[in-house]
Amino acid sequence: MFCAFGSEKPTRLGIAVSGGGDSMALLHLTHAWAKANNVSLSAATVDHGLRPEAADEAQMVAEICAGLGFSHDILHWEDWDRRGNLQNAARRARYALLTSWARENQLDAVALGHTKDDQAETFLMRLARGSGVDGLAAMRRDWQVEGTRWLRPLMGVCRQELREYLTAKSARWVEDPSNDDERFDRVKARRALEALAPLGLNTGRLAGTAEKMTLAREALQQYTFEAAHELCETQSGDVLIASGMKKLPQETLHRLFAHALMWIASAPYRPRYDALVETLGAVRSGERRSLHGCLILPKDEKIRITREYQSVKDEMCASGQVWDNRWRITGPTDGIQVRALGEALCEVPDWRETGLPRMSLMASPAIWRGEVLVGAPLAGLASDWSAEIAPPKGDFFASILLH
Repeated sequence: MFCAFGSEKPTRLGIAVSGGGDSMALLHLTHAWAKANNVSLSAATVDHGLRPEAADEAQMVAEICAGLGFSHDILHWEDWDRRGNLQNAARRARYALLTSWARENQLDAVALGHTKDDQAETFLMRLARGSGVDGLAAMRRDWQVEGTRWLRPLMGVCRQELREYLTAKSARWVEDPSNDDERFDRVKARRALEALAPLGLNTGRLAGTAEKMTLAREALQQYTFEAAHELCETQSGDVLIASGMKKLPQETLHRLFAHALMWIASAPYRPRYDALVETLGAVRSGERRSLHGCLILPKDEKIRITREYQSVKDEMCASGQVWDNRWRITGPTDGIQVRALGEALCEVPDWRETGLPRMSLMASPAIWRGEVLVGAPLAGLASDWSAEIAPPKGDFFASILLH
């Protein structure tokens, strides 16, 4: 029943445990696996503070972990503004809290209790939203975000199998009442799967289709990677796409364009498909556009994609830190601050010698002492400071193959 943890076995593993059947099964299965493989375990439960029963459920998990002999922490979500999509906000908060917990405890990875049923439901939800290949591809089993490794070892197991396992062990678990609340899309998808099963559209079939879509995504990523090496270059954090892009299939061009936007803006998600297509069409007709925190500048049949000044004008950090999530500034730290260069570009007399457009340099990092500009490494005013590109996904070309 239990899936392996990939080729790199963690030695300090965290488990996210809500108290529901899936995560409690993960808890017991992982405990048995860890004992056999000399792996240290820690568990955490996120209390979203949305139900009065949640505190008791978290305490139940803590007691079970204590009985099994490893530590447990309760993480509290306290900053929801009660606006927008509740489930999406809760999911983001959950990952953020678990990421901080993993770092504080120096864990190699965090295991999540998603199952084959979750895969089928996700596939159906994304199909309803009109997702393409990437959206319909299988949920990742082993991936990293900002230094934290995440694992889904139960993706090949059905929810019912886990309930049967827990029942056989006489193990406790709780059922979240929101699992039956049809206001939520996932519950609607679960009900739809039950109705579609007589047609053969069951959990196994949809999960299998998602795996096939993963293979298609990998092939498209490889083609995009090869196209990028042929047509693209990077320059001081910008991406330039050559005129040969016109010969690319639309799918490859869209992927290449979207990846450049994500890489420059350090964004975790692609822009909306309709906005992407409309913007690309306008730019190819010679129009200057902005999208996803970037400026897209056409010139001589090439496209330059650069950071948009309006998106970074309020960003600031100290020297030695990462500015705009991708520029590391090194140099003297006493009394200085890193902010966008902006209109102060006019104070740098030789900026044109850099060969970079004015709009690119305005959005570049500069060193300030109060309101006095003392350095602008990309614009040619280096002084004692230097700027190194260090985006979270790494090299522009190599990161195309990451997903």
